[in-house]
Amino acid sequence: MKKLTRTILFLVLVFLAYQTYQIWKNVKQVMSYQPMVQEVLAENDTEANEELVLAMIYTETKGKSTDVMQSSESVTGYANTINDSKESIRQGVEYLSQNIAAAKEAKVDVWTAVQAYNYGPAYITYISENGGKNTIELSQKYSREVVAPSLGNTTGETYNYFHPISLIHGGKLYVNGGNIYYSRQVSFNLYLMKIMNLL
Repeated sequence: MKKLTRTILFLVLVFLAYQTYQIWKNVKQVMSYQPMVQEVLAENDTEANEELVLAMIYTETKGKSTDVMQSSESVTGYANTINDSKESIRQGVEYLSQNIAAAKEAKVDVWTAVQAYNYGPAYITYISENGGKNTIELSQKYSREVVAPSLGNTTGETYNYFHPISLIHGGKLYVNGGNIYYSRQVSFNLYLMKIMNLL
């Protein structure tokens, strides 16, 4: 019994070490875009900051796609139509900056602006009319009642979504409903990157 316990413990430690290494590699990949992010931010009068943009790149693609901020949808309505990383960051920063400005004007929290990067700017108005603060409950309701139906999911169909933050809240997303947990993941990844950059 003790031998089995030791074997299981060893396998768990090996798995955790591997996962930590993969996360570290992904963070290093994202950090390779840091000079480009700094350059784009210097071109813009924005309240978006470097750490936030890098955390969004990690959340969106981990730096493994040319459209690193998945920002082409905010221009063309289709994914991966931007084929230049700097242009992706430029468009992503512009879109995020517009959301931050709109959130400030609507007197809602900045995480509403981040969530609106995934849902679209109408989410800012929705939050301003429903308490002024982005919550998972409001995000879930908006995903179910606004985003998903607008893209054809009128039945509330869901699918499994495996991420620590989502698993705490049921582990489901609505088909065509965007990412309910997007702003929470960006916030989580922001701190994760800080920790990994110390290694």
